[in-house]
Amino acid sequence: MSNPLVDMEKPDVIFCIGTNMTVTHPVAATRLKKAMARGAKLIVADPRNIPLAHKADVHLPLRVGSDTALLGAMAHVIAREGLMDEAFIRDRTEGFETFRKHVEKFTPEWAEGITSVPAADIERAAILYGKAERGAIYYTLGVTEHICGVDNVQSLCNLVLMTGNIGREGTGINPMRGQNNIQGAGDTGALPNNYPGFQPVVDPANQVKFEKAWGTKIDLEKGITKVRALEIAGEEILAMLICGENTVVSDPDRAHCEHALKSLDHLVVIDIFKTETAEIADVVLPASAWGETDGTYTNTERRVQRVRAAVKPQGLARPDWWILAQLATRLGICGFEWNGAREVFDELCKLSPTYYGLDWDLVEEGRHHWPVPQKGHPGTPILHIGEFPRGRGLFMTPEYRDPAETIDDEYPVWLTTGRRLAHYHTRTMTGRAVGSEYLVPEELLEVHPDDVENWGLEDGGDAVLSSRRGAVLIKVCATTQSPRGTVFCSFSFDDVPINALTGSGYDPITDTAELKVCPVRIEPAQTDPVP
Repeated sequence: MSNPLVDMEKPDVIFCIGTNMTVTHPVAATRLKKAMARGAKLIVADPRNIPLAHKADVHLPLRVGSDTALLGAMAHVIAREGLMDEAFIRDRTEGFETFRKHVEKFTPEWAEGITSVPAADIERAAILYGKAERGAIYYTLGVTEHICGVDNVQSLCNLVLMTGNIGREGTGINPMRGQNNIQGAGDTGALPNNYPGFQPVVDPANQVKFEKAWGTKIDLEKGITKVRALEIAGEEILAMLICGENTVVSDPDRAHCEHALKSLDHLVVIDIFKTETAEIADVVLPASAWGETDGTYTNTERRVQRVRAAVKPQGLARPDWWILAQLATRLGICGFEWNGAREVFDELCKLSPTYYGLDWDLVEEGRHHWPVPQKGHPGTPILHIGEFPRGRGLFMTPEYRDPAETIDDEYPVWLTTGRRLAHYHTRTMTGRAVGSEYLVPEELLEVHPDDVENWGLEDGGDAVLSSRRGAVLIKVCATTQSPRGTVFCSFSFDDVPINALTGSGYDPITDTAELKVCPVRIEPAQTDPVP
């Protein structure tokens, strides 16, 4: 996030796109509710009539996968109406004239034909955001889990640069992280293209730096993503280590994923429970849980927080860092001779420019947002005050692209996926909690009541949901939360493996799967007559 969570209470216009925030980030969403109680206006762009849309001043129910067209049209209106921050564009950006010409073709009328959002509503939303003194954008995986995820984010950045809504309180572009330490994982180098601190692996200076720090030879090339690794599993990759992720349930195209993992000579899983992925592993190494572990989390607002073990790890469980260090040492790799989480974190601080001013003791109270570039620095709650890391903000010119697969006569319905409030991700933890199971005991396919009738389905009855990759049996739930022609469910339940259906395409830059768009066919389940 470019701005801290407390800033969610400060905008006068809030633009939420691709985020069912009251379900997926319910605590953070309370801050938006406070802002609205103080008079802030809310724009929601989401295909579904989600709870957040009920509170919106403008709801833009766009067709799944059409975000780039919608955002381009909003930029067109802001430019046409002269709502840009001319001084900000002049002093802090580049490429605007090329961009202005680019969005001339993105008229609201053109976008209506793609998004199904009335042109007048697109104009209302654009003018509302363009006139904001403090406009803030919030998004989650509904923006990024498309083949055009990068295009979508660039389109949002264009809106921010046009209006100067960056580097100030109550503004910014704010992706809400999906897990408590997903930001921290990226910060520490759990990426194929960066060392810790987002230092590119293709930079020779970084190669020299980390070879010296780690005492080993390092290739001057990017690693591969998990998507590509699964494609060559059993061929070029013969062994794999999966740490803290239930790949079998969470990854798209489940049949392909299971085949890839079973093709390996050796699969090791590190986890706190025996997940569906751990079930097919050759070796499972038990990790300690959050209440049994010392360490740090870096959350969605870039705040570094200490966590402390409340109890000892149960049985043979050990912290992830200890397990990985033991594996490295036994493989003859030097540099993993740590004696505790403190030493691991302090090494990160020495090597990462964003953490350089921190150490284990300084993060005791969780007061610092990175970057903290030197000792004594107070941290950086708001990014991009005065300048951008590259100097000037760069306008981009993404084009609209259809999803990898679109509806047709054989698969005439759009499926989009998401999460449930009562359950988390693949239910590795919440599936073992009685309260969560009581609230949401099974997966349901949300279908508009008109479609339930037209397709011969029954509310509460079973249906067969099919895509080009597979089929699942699922119970139908009639609800106006889903628009006509679009259905919704989560991928949380292993007994209803929704990700057996998804996986039609990937963003060409990030390899992010298009989990939010999948053409499907829905048929009533055939039941044998009672004799």
